[in-house]
Amino acid sequence: MSVIEHRSTGKQMSPVVQLNIGGEIYTTTVGTLKKYQGSKLFDMFNGLPKLRTDSEGRYFIDREGKFFRYILEYLRSGQVPTQHIQEVYKEALFYEIESLVKKLEETPQIFGEQVGRKQFLARVPNYSENIEVMIRIARAEVVASRHSNVIVCIVRTEEDSSKCQDALNTLDMDKESVVKFGPWKASPGISDLLDCIKADIEDEGYKVSYSPHVADKGFRFKSYDFFYKFVFTWW
Repeated sequence: MSVIEHRSTGKQMSPVVQLNIGGEIYTTTVGTLKKYQGSKLFDMFNGLPKLRTDSEGRYFIDREGKFFRYILEYLRSGQVPTQHIQEVYKEALFYEIESLVKKLEETPQIFGEQVGRKQFLARVPNYSENIEVMIRIARAEVVASRHSNVIVCIVRTEEDSSKCQDALNTLDMDKESVVKFGPWKASPGISDLLDCIKADIEDEGYKVSYSPHVADKGFRFKSYDFFYKFVFTWW
């Protein structure tokens, strides 16, 4: 058949369609888009397309269009991308192409992120919430300044947690402004967690660095045991 008939309207749609994905234009067939039953694309083009059109009549999907080429190549030939893995993985999740999701999860980039890093961070209590708190504190502290500082207390064990609390009681500052991470039960150490915190804050678009916190004179505990200073640079 050269055309596909919509059951609901009796209208016919050409099997060749144009897509506008976030401003990127693609031409393909309905059969290609419907290759994997259960995917979001299958649902979009199964029957009357459930999409808006742009001024040229192309079906519009409000996503980053740059990486759709890799989705389309997989639909056409089954080729798994070897570049932009993280970005294509996000798009495969959005379009719910289960077979591509599974294949990408076997790549070193995604496997390390999913199995290693995320499972580690899942064992750090309130990790995501603490990242949000750090950003809120940094934003509140930046008043006519190029930098703002956030002090974090990182404890690896329950014993360190008690020592950290004792140290906090000696600090000449608002203890509520110190963000505490840990303890956790996993092999990665403090430096690994610090790198994760920095990376996740930078993923939010902020420029940040960290160093051991240098305590004021007379501080009873070694500052580098628990405390680190994250510096947000705004301009």
